Amino acid sequence: MGSRRRAIVTLLVGACTSCLALTGSAAAQSTNRDLIDSLEYQLLYVALPLTLFVLVILIYAAVKFHDNDDPEPTTEDPALEITWTVATAIILLFVGLSGYSVLVNPYVSPSQALEGDDRSQEGFDSFDDLPETDDEEVHVRGYQWEWQATYPGSNVTTENELVLPADRNVTVWLTSADVVHSLFVPDLGIKQDAFPGEYTRSRTIVSEPGRYNAVCSEFCGAGHSRMDATVVVVEQATYDHWLAENEDTITDAPEPGRDSPSL
Repeated sequence: MGSRRRAIVTLLVGACTSCLALTGSAAAQSTNRDLIDSLEYQLLYVALPLTLFVLVILIYAAVKFHDNDDPEPTTEDPALEITWTVATAIILLFVGLSGYSVLVNPYVSPSQALEGDDRSQEGFDSFDDLPETDDEEVHVRGYQWEWQATYPGSNVTTENELVLPADRNVTVWLTSADVVHSLFVPDLGIKQDAFPGEYTRSRTIVSEPGRYNAVCSEFCGAGHSRMDATVVVVEQATYDHWLAENEDTITDAPEPGRDSPSL
């Protein structure tokens, strides 16, 4: 019986260790993704040992008392009851504070009022009415069943492609021309709803140039499954050259990683 218990405990410890090893993923490509992944890992490091602890006690009780023909009620133990109540409160406090610190981050929840403007994301009539930020800005309009992005200042427009500069604070303002849509870029940790007649804000810093898949994650009609896009992240020099070269036009995104000619 002792060897069986040791084998079970060894198996559980091995499973827990394997799960922890699997959490060591590649570096996140954006600030948003890094914040979300960090929170997940923190909660996982707490949840796995607790799960293992509960399973060990469950197996111990099942093995020890499975053939008990004369069970007796558990005796009262105030110290034990106080201990597990306090431990539970500490764990819940840790989970709450960890989640709150991520949720209030301006890259995860950029809905806080902008500095010097108490309207937040409400009370705007058009993209032109939006408050200025220090970020690179992109205006995105969703409609059944495509995305249209406009880059203010250069009046460049792309269809189903969003071009962002790498290593730069970027604000994406979103609205909808018809029904509720939601821009979701899983690899970058970006998800923001777009409402008809309203303007919502998403913020990010993307560190890795490349192409990232984006989809609409809010059911919006018969063509919802086809409403996807590509987020193209390029170096700042490539981004600036692309804007200057395509001013006042509807164009395609540049290729990430391709060096731009000198202006």
